[in-house]
Amino acid sequence: MKLKSNSRRSFLKNSALISAASAFPTILTKASTGLKAGEKVNLACIGIGNQGANDLMKFHESGLANFVAFCDTDMGGPQTLEVLKMFPNVPRFQDFRQMFDKMGSQIEAVSIGVPDHSHFAITMMALGLGKHVFVEKPMARTFTEVELMMKAAKKHKNLATQMGNQGHSQTNYFQFKAWAEAGIIKDVTAITAHMNLGRRWHGWDTSIKNFPAKEAIPSTLDWDTWHGVVKEHDYNHDFVNGQWRCWYDFGMGTLGDWGAHIIDTAHQFLDLGLPTEVSMLKAEGHNQFFYPNDSTILFKFPERKGMPACDITWYDGVNNIPPFPEGYGDPMAPDPNIPPPKNGKAKAPRFNPGKIIYGKDLTFKGYSHGAQLYIIPEDKAKDMAGKLPDVPVSPSNHYANFLKACKGEEKTRSPFEIAGPLSQVFCLGVISQHLNTTIKFNRKTKKITNNKLANEMLLGAPPRKGWEQYYKV
Repeated sequence: MKLKSNSRRSFLKNSALISAASAFPTILTKASTGLKAGEKVNLACIGIGNQGANDLMKFHESGLANFVAFCDTDMGGPQTLEVLKMFPNVPRFQDFRQMFDKMGSQIEAVSIGVPDHSHFAITMMALGLGKHVFVEKPMARTFTEVELMMKAAKKHKNLATQMGNQGHSQTNYFQFKAWAEAGIIKDVTAITAHMNLGRRWHGWDTSIKNFPAKEAIPSTLDWDTWHGVVKEHDYNHDFVNGQWRCWYDFGMGTLGDWGAHIIDTAHQFLDLGLPTEVSMLKAEGHNQFFYPNDSTILFKFPERKGMPACDITWYDGVNNIPPFPEGYGDPMAPDPNIPPPKNGKAKAPRFNPGKIIYGKDLTFKGYSHGAQLYIIPEDKAKDMAGKLPDVPVSPSNHYANFLKACKGEEKTRSPFEIAGPLSQVFCLGVISQHLNTTIKFNRKTKKITNNKLANEMLLGAPPRKGWEQYYKV
């Protein structure tokens, strides 16, 4: 993998000299002046198929959103038709830049449910124009993109930001917070996190030498805009409609897809921040194009604020099952909090995705999304039964929380200052996966110190011509 260092340094240096506000002059709307009580939020939805459609419907069910624009590079594709039938009168666009140009004065907030590689540019433009932003997890595909998104959010403090790790507004969030504050969860030294679903790329040829063969571009798809900042590829159906998750060029693999639903609360309430070292312990089926079939990744976090150093060991792959401690119980028992696969290529899990948290005195098991934590083994749980604090009930789900934050009624639970470092953990993990190596990371300088190529990958390749302006903060 070769990156053009001079052009990368040049565009980043030049970008730093210009503010996002000058790149995207703020349009004064109710988003920047505050909404009145009872008003709905004028929401533009960017990405209205697949996960974007799910987000759109959740915003609709909240009763707090007024849809003013829909945008999708494959507007009219089969995955968008249900939404278009339900909301036939909402203005439609295929290019978010044209949408903002024509509808900017009517938009107060945006939801972004598009492939990972497109999160960054849309978010930066929206924040620069004074729009509240809900963006699916992970925040972006490269470490530096996430860093710039955090800086933009900090600059526009009046704007609500929220990453779409929906469990962060459910039971696990409030339970972990309450138990950590009460000292029930303390002195954590190790966490096992695992996701053992079959993935879309399982069964592919791992000796691949080239991207898949060129196919005809569907008539509904704006293939050029779909790429965003990423260099152009020949169209193939295995790049779109969720298949983008498979490729290093577009997605973040299993770690980026599920990590935010499994380790999010531990990362926040144990104040883990960024790791000092990331190591590939296993990379079955490693290649330079798509993610391994099985990955075991070790993240080392240092001592911080009186808490001991902590390791997170991540396992993914159908046959890459983590060790379960004595007293864990049945790891195959169904968990109603975990959504079923949405794609026929995704096989049912052998084991529930989840986590095991090892403290000094207690061990906890948990699943994914908003599922609650359990003390194990059972006799320890019984001993602790009368000592556990009350866990508050969530006042709003993740979507209502965002819209209420736009109205000034609540604060978002996964704002960029919290979701950003978590997303950067995934970015570091993906670099380690891609190179199949150990990287050492300086938390103060935010540089990889033992591998020049890995350090260059924090930024990634320069953006496509015409997309450089989104790197300006």
